[in-house]
Amino acid sequence: MSPAEPIPGALTPHGAPIPLPTRPIHMTTDVPSEHLLVAFSNPSGIRVYRVNRDATPGAEVAQPGPIDPGIYGHQVRVSPDNELAILVTRGHDAAGGKPEEPGALKVFNYNDGVLNNEVSVAPNGGYGFGPRHLDFHPTGPWVYASLERQNKLDMFRIAGKALSAVPVFRKETLAEPNNIRGRQVAGTIHVHPNGRFVYAVNRASSTMEVEGKPVFAGGENTIAVYEINSTTGEPTLIQHVDTRGIHCRTFHIDPSGRMLVAAHIMALPVKEGAAIRIVPASLAVFRIDDNGKLDFVRKYDVDVGDKTMFWMGMVQH
Repeated sequence: MSPAEPIPGALTPHGAPIPLPTRPIHMTTDVPSEHLLVAFSNPSGIRVYRVNRDATPGAEVAQPGPIDPGIYGHQVRVSPDNELAILVTRGHDAAGGKPEEPGALKVFNYNDGVLNNEVSVAPNGGYGFGPRHLDFHPTGPWVYASLERQNKLDMFRIAGKALSAVPVFRKETLAEPNNIRGRQVAGTIHVHPNGRFVYAVNRASSTMEVEGKPVFAGGENTIAVYEINSTTGEPTLIQHVDTRGIHCRTFHIDPSGRMLVAAHIMALPVKEGAAIRIVPASLAVFRIDDNGKLDFVRKYDVDVGDKTMFWMGMVQH
């Protein structure tokens, strides 16, 4: 290929970028892709921008009133009926002499880019409640949220334009919740396109010193698989599967619902008996069986150098 020839599949900018006030953490579109909703973590916030007719990012939508953005926004999602927007705010554990900062789900009525009638869903005032990500059931009135700081999976019910004030169901994500060996947190969550299963990831990457070098301290790097009751929405754990890497920050299910890819952000030395080996950053591929369980297929190692593989996703071609 000559230098003048374009690289197959290369990305090029479409339109001019628009400035954002601070570092964004997550972005989504509404259902008709007429607006972009952007979440910010520090300071926490949410803003909405129009999508121009040529699909370029457009002007910010002015909101009719003040917004309580909670503490440490981490994700924003719009419900399948396009009538609710939810900002997931994680809060923080107590640390460094500072008390715990509560988490919440900030629920808005959503209409044509406008956020109204905010309600804060924060069981126990948000203490002991640290949501990171959520996903909607494709047909049932159910929202599934991963609690990063508590290693739990919550299910909330949607009634009209409101979310239940407390979770209807709460489940463990860990196989050994009483065997924490470092920082152990829940992460991304996805409902299968057929609505029969929900998947939540467990992440660990703390280190300890071995022979003067940092080595993985242990913990669960797994995906928890739950079967969803078609009547009640209750998730029932059916599998824990090793993700075959360290700290799976993101994973995704392909549009056909037959494949799941888990992305591990970093390389880390791991002690195995008397030996120490490097587990590289990677993309691990799993087949999704008809019963929802995951079968490991293969792994693609990725040399990230001193960077991290922060995000991955798949789209229909």
